Amino acid sequence: MVMAIMTIITAMAIITTITERRAAARQQALYRLLTWLSPAYPLGAYTYSQGLEAAVEAGSVAKRDGLIAYVSTALLRGAGRVDGALLVAAHRAMTKGDDKALDEVAELGAAWRGTAETALEAEAQGTAFTSVTLAAWATPRFAAFAARHPRQLAHAVVFGAAAAENGIPPRDAAFGFLSAFAANLVSAGVRLVPLGQTDGQLAIAALQPAVARATEAALNADVTRLGTATPMLDIFSLRHETQYTRLFRS
Repeated sequence: MVMAIMTIITAMAIITTITERRAAARQQALYRLLTWLSPAYPLGAYTYSQGLEAAVEAGSVAKRDGLIAYVSTALLRGAGRVDGALLVAAHRAMTKGDDKALDEVAELGAAWRGTAETALEAEAQGTAFTSVTLAAWATPRFAAFAARHPRQLAHAVVFGAAAAENGIPPRDAAFGFLSAFAANLVSAGVRLVPLGQTDGQLAIAALQPAVARATEAALNADVTRLGTATPMLDIFSLRHETQYTRLFRS
């Protein structure tokens, strides 16, 4: 009887220890994800607008509803669709330890940009993310991946690879990344239109379903058939390259 009780106590202690360790690991992963998505993480995201500045200049985005429509389109049919799919593909390849597949995703990430400015936006932020993450959160496999693609990694690709190495589930990584993408564009819109801060928060609240849909699309995407359908956003980006006065880099 005593032995049976001791066995039960030991088993409960082991279960408690395992549960605590798993909770600590989840907390650590969440901490890193929130850190990487914070405006304090030095990526320079605030300097980009995905062509929104040209859209405002042309009068195509003049109110909150127009901003919501613009960001929703970017999420579901533009850069958000591509970036979400690339992020998940990089995450899966890193998780499997498939360096060949990971390198192929990196090459796709470098190719899937419609304009020079959107290419700069993806690569510059990717380079900044790589540099800071190597300094603060590096793992050997992440460092090796970065070394194979110096200053060539799109932000979504390197984010997905880092998330996999740090125990962040692909759904959480994609949802967080796309939420930050949407929030950054709303922030740009608040300054450009201009809109009040409350309008900005109302826009972010309204965009939650679009972020959720974009996340589901990313998790189910086939990167071999990846594409966008946002010709007007591409045109605005092209116009922005020669816009006379600009606040943003894209």
